[in-house]
Amino acid sequence: MNFRLFCVILQAIMKQAMILAAGLGTRLKPLTDTMPKALVPVGGMPLIDHTIRRLMGFGYDRFVVNIHHFAQQIVDHVAIQDYGEMVSFSDETDQLLDTGGGLKKASPLFDADEPILIHNVDILDNVDYDWFSCQHQENEGAVLLVSRRQTKRYLLFDNAMRLMGWKNVETGEIKSPYEYIRRTGLSQYGEELNMFAFSGIHSFSPRLFPLMERFPDKFSIIDFYLSVCHRSNIVGLIKDDLQVLDVGKSDSLKVAEDFLVNKHL
Repeated sequence: MNFRLFCVILQAIMKQAMILAAGLGTRLKPLTDTMPKALVPVGGMPLIDHTIRRLMGFGYDRFVVNIHHFAQQIVDHVAIQDYGEMVSFSDETDQLLDTGGGLKKASPLFDADEPILIHNVDILDNVDYDWFSCQHQENEGAVLLVSRRQTKRYLLFDNAMRLMGWKNVETGEIKSPYEYIRRTGLSQYGEELNMFAFSGIHSFSPRLFPLMERFPDKFSIIDFYLSVCHRSNIVGLIKDDLQVLDVGKSDSLKVAEDFLVNKHL
Protein backbone atom coordinates (compact mmCIF):
# COMPACT_ATOMS: atom_id res chain seq x y z
CA MET A 1 0.00 0.00 0.00
CA ASN A 2 1.19 3.53 -0.78
CA PHE A 3 2.57 4.96 2.48
CA ARG A 4 0.81 8.31 2.09
CA LEU A 5 -2.52 6.56 1.53
CA PHE A 6 -1.83 4.25 4.48
CA CYS A 7 -1.09 7.28 6.65
CA VAL A 8 -4.40 8.93 5.74
CA ILE A 9 -6.31 5.73 6.49
CA LEU A 10 -4.46 5.20 9.77
CA GLN A 11 -5.19 8.73 10.94
CA ALA A 12 -8.86 8.13 10.22
CA ILE A 13 -9.15 4.88 12.16
CA MET A 14 -6.64 5.24 15.01
CA LYS A 15 -9.03 6.59 17.61
CA GLN A 16 -8.52 4.54 20.77
CA ALA A 17 -6.26 5.37 23.68
CA MET A 18 -5.49 4.07 27.14
CA ILE A 19 -4.98 6.68 29.86
CA LEU A 20 -2.89 5.32 32.73
CA ALA A 21 -4.50 6.87 35.81
CA ALA A 22 -4.36 4.14 38.46
CA GLY A 23 -1.24 5.29 40.32
CA LEU A 24 -1.27 6.40 43.94
CA GLY A 25 0.18 9.81 43.13
CA THR A 26 2.42 9.73 46.22
CA ARG A 27 4.70 12.44 44.82
CA LEU A 28 1.73 14.81 44.72
CA LYS A 29 0.92 14.52 48.43
CA PRO A 30 -0.83 16.12 50.27
CA LEU A 31 -3.15 16.77 47.29
CA THR A 32 -3.55 13.06 46.66
CA ASP A 33 -4.50 12.37 50.26
CA THR A 34 -8.03 13.36 49.25
CA MET A 35 -8.15 12.93 45.48
CA PRO A 36 -6.59 10.82 42.70
CA LYS A 37 -3.80 12.37 40.67
CA ALA A 38 -6.09 12.31 37.62
CA LEU A 39 -8.20 15.02 39.26
CA VAL A 40 -5.34 17.25 40.42
CA PRO A 41 -6.01 20.62 38.75
CA VAL A 42 -3.53 22.35 36.46
CA GLY A 43 -4.59 25.75 35.23
CA GLY A 44 -8.03 25.17 36.71
CA MET A 45 -8.62 21.90 34.88
CA PRO A 46 -8.06 18.32 36.14
CA LEU A 47 -5.21 16.43 34.50
CA ILE A 48 -7.55 13.84 33.03
CA ASP A 49 -9.50 16.57 31.24
CA HIS A 50 -6.32 18.04 29.76
CA THR A 51 -5.28 14.63 28.46
CA ILE A 52 -8.59 13.47 27.03
CA ARG A 53 -9.60 16.81 25.51
CA ARG A 54 -6.23 17.21 23.82
CA LEU A 55 -6.46 13.74 22.30
CA MET A 56 -10.03 14.42 21.21
CA GLY A 57 -8.57 17.29 19.19
CA PHE A 58 -6.64 14.67 17.20
CA GLY A 59 -9.74 12.57 16.52
CA TYR A 60 -9.64 10.13 19.42
CA ASP A 61 -13.13 9.14 20.45
CA ARG A 62 -12.64 6.03 22.60
CA PHE A 63 -10.70 5.95 25.86
CA VAL A 64 -9.96 3.31 28.45
CA VAL A 65 -8.91 4.67 31.84
CA ASN A 66 -7.49 2.36 34.51
CA ILE A 67 -8.42 3.33 38.06
CA HIS A 68 -7.35 2.41 41.59
CA HIS A 69 -6.71 5.31 44.01
CA PHE A 70 -10.00 7.14 44.77
CA ALA A 71 -11.41 5.31 41.76
CA GLN A 72 -15.01 6.38 42.29
CA GLN A 73 -14.02 10.05 42.20
CA ILE A 74 -12.69 9.57 38.68
CA VAL A 75 -15.78 7.66 37.59
CA ASP A 76 -18.07 10.36 38.99
CA HIS A 77 -16.07 13.17 37.41
CA VAL A 78 -15.99 11.57 33.96
CA ALA A 79 -19.73 10.84 34.13
CA ILE A 80 -20.60 14.54 34.10
CA GLN A 81 -18.21 15.49 31.28
CA ASP A 82 -19.29 15.87 27.68
CA TYR A 83 -16.78 13.16 26.76
CA GLY A 84 -18.14 10.74 29.39
CA GLU A 85 -19.71 8.32 26.93
CA MET A 86 -16.35 7.89 25.19
CA VAL A 87 -14.71 6.45 28.32
CA SER A 88 -14.58 2.91 29.67
CA PHE A 89 -12.90 2.00 32.94
CA SER A 90 -10.55 -0.82 33.81
CA ASP A 91 -10.90 -1.37 37.56
CA GLU A 92 -7.68 -2.07 39.47
CA THR A 93 -9.04 -1.27 42.92
CA ASP A 94 -8.07 -4.72 44.19
CA GLN A 95 -4.46 -4.48 43.01
CA LEU A 96 -2.28 -2.07 41.07
CA LEU A 97 -1.09 -3.95 37.99
CA ASP A 98 1.72 -1.70 36.66
CA THR A 99 1.86 -0.48 33.07
CA GLY A 100 1.91 -3.87 31.36
CA GLY A 101 -0.50 -5.64 33.66
CA GLY A 102 -2.93 -2.74 33.45
CA LEU A 103 -2.90 -2.90 29.67
CA LYS A 104 -3.34 -6.67 29.71
CA LYS A 105 -6.36 -6.47 32.01
CA ALA A 106 -7.94 -3.78 29.84
CA SER A 107 -7.45 -5.76 26.62
CA PRO A 108 -11.13 -6.82 26.21
CA LEU A 109 -12.13 -3.15 26.13
CA PHE A 110 -10.23 -2.35 22.93
CA ASP A 111 -10.97 -2.79 19.27
CA ALA A 112 -8.67 -5.58 18.14
CA ASP A 113 -8.01 -4.00 14.74
CA GLU A 114 -6.74 -0.57 15.76
CA PRO A 115 -3.50 0.55 17.44
CA ILE A 116 -3.81 1.79 21.01
CA LEU A 117 -2.15 5.01 22.08
CA ILE A 118 -0.79 4.64 25.62
CA HIS A 119 -0.54 7.90 27.56
CA ASN A 120 0.03 8.70 31.25
CA VAL A 121 -2.57 10.95 32.84
CA ASP A 122 0.10 13.04 34.59
CA ILE A 123 2.16 14.22 31.62
CA LEU A 124 1.81 17.14 29.25
CA ASP A 125 3.58 17.02 25.91
CA ASN A 126 4.01 18.70 22.53
CA VAL A 127 3.37 15.63 20.37
CA ASP A 128 1.38 15.98 17.16
CA TYR A 129 -0.68 12.79 17.41
CA ASP A 130 -1.66 12.90 13.74
CA TRP A 131 2.06 12.65 12.99
CA PHE A 132 2.64 10.01 15.66
CA SER A 133 -0.20 7.75 14.54
CA CYS A 134 1.10 7.94 10.98
CA GLN A 135 4.39 6.39 12.10
CA HIS A 136 2.80 3.13 13.28
CA GLN A 137 3.07 0.95 10.20
CA GLU A 138 1.24 -2.31 9.63
CA ASN A 139 4.21 -4.58 10.36
CA GLU A 140 5.04 -2.98 13.70
CA GLY A 141 3.94 -4.35 17.04
CA ALA A 142 4.66 -1.15 18.95
CA VAL A 143 6.17 2.28 18.37
CA LEU A 144 7.95 3.88 21.34
CA LEU A 145 8.44 7.64 21.31
CA VAL A 146 12.02 8.43 22.39
CA SER A 147 14.40 11.36 22.57
CA ARG A 148 18.01 12.19 23.34
CA ARG A 149 17.13 13.41 26.84
CA GLN A 150 19.76 12.59 29.45
CA THR A 151 18.70 9.98 31.98
CA LYS A 152 20.11 7.02 33.91
CA ARG A 153 18.10 4.40 32.04
CA TYR A 154 18.06 4.09 28.26
CA LEU A 155 16.44 1.90 25.67
CA LEU A 156 18.90 0.34 23.21
CA PHE A 157 18.19 0.27 19.47
CA ASP A 158 20.02 -0.95 16.39
CA ASN A 159 20.55 1.34 13.39
CA ALA A 160 17.08 0.46 12.07
CA MET A 161 15.64 1.66 15.41
CA ARG A 162 14.51 -1.83 16.40
CA LEU A 163 14.44 -2.33 20.16
CA MET A 164 17.34 -4.48 21.32
CA GLY A 165 17.58 -3.90 25.05
CA TRP A 166 17.71 -1.57 28.06
CA LYS A 167 20.65 -0.18 30.02
CA ASN A 168 21.15 1.52 33.36
CA VAL A 169 24.27 3.60 32.73
CA GLU A 170 24.76 4.23 36.44
CA THR A 171 24.94 0.56 37.45
CA GLY A 172 25.88 -1.00 34.11
CA GLU A 173 22.88 -3.36 34.23
CA ILE A 174 21.68 -4.48 30.80
CA LYS A 175 18.43 -6.25 29.92
CA SER A 176 18.06 -7.85 26.51
CA PRO A 177 16.78 -11.08 24.95
CA TYR A 178 20.12 -11.26 23.11
CA GLU A 179 22.92 -12.92 25.07
CA TYR A 180 25.68 -11.06 23.18
CA ILE A 181 24.15 -7.71 24.15
CA ARG A 182 23.84 -8.72 27.79
CA ARG A 183 27.48 -9.83 27.75
CA THR A 184 29.10 -6.99 25.80
CA GLY A 185 26.56 -4.18 25.49
CA LEU A 186 27.30 -4.17 21.74
CA SER A 187 25.49 -5.32 18.61
CA GLN A 188 26.26 -8.69 17.05
CA TYR A 189 28.71 -6.85 14.78
CA GLY A 190 30.54 -5.29 17.71
CA GLU A 191 29.01 -1.85 17.13
CA GLU A 192 27.67 0.55 19.73
CA LEU A 193 23.90 0.46 20.08
CA ASN A 194 21.87 3.65 19.97
CA MET A 195 20.66 4.83 23.39
CA PHE A 196 17.49 6.89 23.73
CA ALA A 197 15.27 7.93 26.62
CA PHE A 198 11.70 6.62 26.59
CA SER A 199 8.99 9.26 26.88
CA GLY A 200 6.33 6.90 28.25
CA ILE A 201 4.22 7.52 25.13
CA HIS A 202 3.77 4.57 22.82
CA SER A 203 1.48 3.04 20.22
CA PHE A 204 0.59 -0.60 20.84
CA SER A 205 -0.83 -3.12 18.39
CA PRO A 206 -3.55 -5.37 19.88
CA ARG A 207 -2.01 -8.32 18.06
CA LEU A 208 0.62 -8.33 20.83
CA PHE A 209 -1.98 -9.20 23.47
CA PRO A 210 -1.62 -12.99 22.98
CA LEU A 211 2.07 -12.67 23.87
CA MET A 212 1.04 -11.31 27.27
CA GLU A 213 -0.82 -14.47 28.24
CA ARG A 214 2.25 -16.04 29.89
CA PHE A 215 2.89 -12.91 31.96
CA PRO A 216 1.62 -12.53 35.54
CA ASP A 217 -1.14 -10.12 36.46
CA LYS A 218 1.35 -7.39 37.36
CA PHE A 219 4.28 -6.43 35.13
CA SER A 220 5.99 -3.49 33.43
CA ILE A 221 5.28 -2.79 29.76
CA ILE A 222 9.00 -2.21 29.19
CA ASP A 223 9.79 -5.66 30.58
CA PHE A 224 7.20 -7.04 28.17
CA TYR A 225 8.70 -5.24 25.18
CA LEU A 226 12.18 -6.43 26.13
CA SER A 227 10.96 -10.02 26.33
CA VAL A 228 9.36 -10.03 22.87
CA CYS A 229 11.49 -7.63 20.81
CA HIS A 230 13.49 -10.48 19.31
CA ARG A 231 10.34 -11.87 17.65
CA SER A 232 8.10 -8.83 17.34
CA ASN A 233 8.87 -5.56 15.60
CA ILE A 234 9.16 -3.10 18.47
CA VAL A 235 10.62 0.15 17.16
CA GLY A 236 11.71 3.52 18.47
CA LEU A 237 10.64 6.84 17.00
CA ILE A 238 12.88 9.85 17.64
CA LYS A 239 11.42 13.29 18.27
CA ASP A 240 14.29 15.71 18.81
CA ASP A 241 12.11 18.61 19.93
CA LEU A 242 10.08 16.46 22.31
CA GLN A 243 8.78 18.17 25.43
CA VAL A 244 7.29 15.91 28.07
CA LEU A 245 6.45 17.48 31.38
CA ASP A 246 5.90 15.08 34.25
CA VAL A 247 3.24 16.61 36.49
CA GLY A 248 3.69 13.82 39.00
CA LYS A 249 5.44 16.06 41.53
CA SER A 250 3.97 18.98 43.44
CA ASP A 251 6.80 21.33 42.46
CA SER A 252 5.97 20.76 38.77
CA LEU A 253 2.40 22.08 39.02
CA LYS A 254 3.41 25.73 38.66
CA VAL A 255 5.73 24.83 35.78
CA ALA A 256 2.86 23.00 34.10
CA GLU A 257 0.59 26.02 34.44
CA ASP A 258 3.26 28.26 32.90
CA PHE A 259 3.64 25.84 30.00
CA LEU A 260 -0.09 25.90 29.34
CA VAL A 261 -0.40 29.68 29.63
CA ASN A 262 2.55 30.30 27.31
CA LYS A 263 1.38 27.57 24.88
CA HIS A 264 4.71 25.79 25.05
CA LEU A 265 2.83 22.50 24.96
